[in-house]
Amino acid sequence: MDTISLSGIAAVGHHGVFDFERRSGQPFLVDVELYTDFTAAAETDDLTLTAHYGEVAERIKAMVTGEPLNLIETLAVRIAKDLLENYSVDGVSVTVHKPKAPIEVPFGDVAVSVNRTRADFGLEPVAKNVKDSK
Repeated sequence: MDTISLSGIAAVGHHGVFDFERRSGQPFLVDVELYTDFTAAAETDDLTLTAHYGEVAERIKAMVTGEPLNLIETLAVRIAKDLLENYSVDGVSVTVHKPKAPIEVPFGDVAVSVNRTRADFGLEPVAKNVKDSK
């Protein structure tokens, strides 16, 4: 399985269980790995046969800055589902970091990670990207 990785996608979101988190917002960072087979994309040098990572980053930013959620766990699962529904990838790993979480003790980071496949959301397997007959 081939992997496309994006790390540190940054955006300000309004996620959290406390009113001040939703009102003021705070920074979030997202890391994703997309698992796919880019044999056909590499053979043809065709962007449409792989996941366009610029678009992936924009989708993630829109979800972070979009609807406020109580839990970053919910955000991570929603990002995973969106990427699987919109790109020809077999699976994804998503990590959402909340480095300014309201915790009273010193800490470096808070993060949650999810790993999902198309089957986890009842999606059909990806049709293999093969070149048309030679």
